Amino acid sequence: MTNPEKPAAHPLRKTLLIIEFSALAVLLGSMGWFSNQTDTGHSINPAWLLIPAFASLAVFLSFIGLMYQRWILAANAANQLRHKIVFSLLAITLISVWVYGIASTWLSLNAA
Repeated sequence: MTNPEKPAAHPLRKTLLIIEFSALAVLLGSMGWFSNQTDTGHSINPAWLLIPAFASLAVFLSFIGLMYQRWILAANAANQLRHKIVFSLLAITLISVWVYGIASTWLSLNAA
């Protein structure tokens, strides 16, 4: 049975899903590769850390984009402003956590 009232999926939904899961695969692959490199006693050039940093940023941004589609675009017009405010605070918090994690990682590399 089909639901005639079900809205069509947003055109960017499929692209955001592909980006999210591709970046997650890159992130997990790089973590495995780093683990393998440190087990053999090799030191890792800090520039290689840009790969998981950008992959994690892509995961966060695509997650936020998908959350925006599900939460804000699906909200009715009467409550949309309140949803946008809460969503903005949540998005800022997620990006701030990412920036803090990247900054603390980079500072710990320079301190060693």
